[in-house]
Amino acid sequence: MIVKKYRSEVVSVENPVADIRTVTLRPLEKAYKYNPGQFLHLALDEFDPARPWPESRCFSMQSSPDEETIRITFAAKGKFTARMALELVPGKIIHVKLPYGDLFSAGHDTQKSVFVAGGTGITPFLSLFTSKAFSAYRAPGLYFGVRELSHHLYAADLEKAGAVNPSFLVTFLNEEKDGRLDIRKIFSENGPSAVYFISGPPVMIRTFKASLTDSGVPAEHIRTDDWE
Repeated sequence: MIVKKYRSEVVSVENPVADIRTVTLRPLEKAYKYNPGQFLHLALDEFDPARPWPESRCFSMQSSPDEETIRITFAAKGKFTARMALELVPGKIIHVKLPYGDLFSAGHDTQKSVFVAGGTGITPFLSLFTSKAFSAYRAPGLYFGVRELSHHLYAADLEKAGAVNPSFLVTFLNEEKDGRLDIRKIFSENGPSAVYFISGPPVMIRTFKASLTDSGVPAEHIRTDDWE
């Protein structure tokens, strides 16, 4: 797909947990075009076509390409995201450019897919899970962990995913109660022939990828969402 710039309006901003916000955007001139698992660049400063693209940050698109709007979720941790938390309010006009990435676009076996997500790392997976394309996957499994129960903001999306693909299996871990995701246990339940998709904090991605590699999973069977 060709990367395009979209003038967009902030439709809503949800702030269910102190440091996490979900923003919904709608296009003002042309419909968004992207595939599940792709990401966008979001700019806060005004875009002038005669000048270079302004400072921006990358965010995974949480919504399905079947939807008119785009949702992104972010944690206000750095200077740019702190600006986002202050400036992104309903009615605000901004520019985004998309799509980027090929997390699910690159060919892979849909007959034995395992998705491993930590925290907001689940967002790129949700764009697939809630898309009609997800119905082609055979008994896909998700292992999803959060630091505390209040950070599980995705129950509605996962319920929708179950309707799209009734064979979808979800294993949810609340770190305070259940402990952290254990990639060795996940591997023991799925084996070396599965295709593993991993998304979450950079340290988690690196250690999980290394563990799967050491366990004999081929490199082409390990897909990571680590564009940061």
